Amino acid sequence: MVSKKKWSVCVIGAGPSGLVAARELRKEGHRVVVLEQKHDVGGQWLYDPNIEKEDPLGQTKFLDVHSSIYTSLRLLSPREIMGYTDFPFFVKEGPGRDPRRFPGHKELWLYLKEFSVHFGLRELIRFNTRVDSANYYDNNKQKVDEIGSDVGSEEVVVEEVFDAVVVANGHYSHPRLPSIKGMDTWKRKQMHSHVYRVPKAFQNQVVVVVGNSLSGQDLSMELAGVAKEVHISARSQNTLTEGFSTVISKYENLHLRPQIKSLEEDGRILFVDGSFVVADAILYCTGYTYSFPFLDTKGTVAVEDNRVGPLYHHTFPPSLAPSLSFVGIPRKIIAFPFFESQGKWIAQVLSGKRKLPSPDDMMHHIHQFYRQREADGIPKRDTHDIIHFEVRAEVNQSQS
Repeated sequence: MVSKKKWSVCVIGAGPSGLVAARELRKEGHRVVVLEQKHDVGGQWLYDPNIEKEDPLGQTKFLDVHSSIYTSLRLLSPREIMGYTDFPFFVKEGPGRDPRRFPGHKELWLYLKEFSVHFGLRELIRFNTRVDSANYYDNNKQKVDEIGSDVGSEEVVVEEVFDAVVVANGHYSHPRLPSIKGMDTWKRKQMHSHVYRVPKAFQNQVVVVVGNSLSGQDLSMELAGVAKEVHISARSQNTLTEGFSTVISKYENLHLRPQIKSLEEDGRILFVDGSFVVADAILYCTGYTYSFPFLDTKGTVAVEDNRVGPLYHHTFPPSLAPSLSFVGIPRKIIAFPFFESQGKWIAQVLSGKRKLPSPDDMMHHIHQFYRQREADGIPKRDTHDIIHFEVRAEVNQSQS
């Protein structure tokens, strides 16, 4: 019979990954505290229109704004696959609800709020509490410094020791920016899509959108409705879908451009084909980078070219497991069920129901994984882009 150990666990973040991790940890009998820097649950899905205090390029250590959701955003995946396995994302009728199969972002936030209430998770959460630092203490325990404040009150700094820390702070907040000659001296408006909310600020302007990913395409079409001209700068035009190419042809003020060569102080933006435009603003839709400004592992876990590592199955750093773990690192997944599987795995490893391989064996697995990704031609920055349930398979393995 397995002897179950009870741990005191700090979960950092009350978004989709942190909420379900907290639920699974409590199921296993662990004492759970969730630290959430905002006033409510939801993480990325807690829409925040107040972006005035944020650096337009998001280059501060601790961001004032966490969510990168813009007003018109709708889900790309149907609601049938978005929910947790035992709490389906059903259509809810009533004022303010969105019954569409691909609803707006507020509907998913309401779902997460209902999830937190249904499973009694709110009592575990300390809202308006930012983690300033998390590092190792004595006997492999984790020391966490929290800065908490209620609206209108002074900040209070608290130091607390836990047996384990689960990092669930998301990865769609800290902007990833290109390196373009002249960026530091270009005097006109530059901003990252992290702080974009509505197109009104670009009324009658000439705008260059950098990046033709889904957000770049979405925001370009939205801007075309108000801007004088919108120029989409794409690193490779071969990646454009036929559908988006058709959309571009329907807008007289929407133009496709190659990669930017430099930004000139007179407002010109030069492209690699020799053409240029005089622009009022640049909107960078260039994605996000993993960032853990509070985490001090003395270099054991690092972010290098957007690879967080070393992590066993994107979850456990071998030399610090199981007292440190991560939920929500993988991308290009069916997110909520995946987070749920990670949460179960972590909770059951801590309680002794599941066992991890030795640190050496975990490192061997990680190096094999890296070599296979390289052999498959997958860039280092896409290490965490996966398309199947690696962790779920791990959780479901029988233990002798």
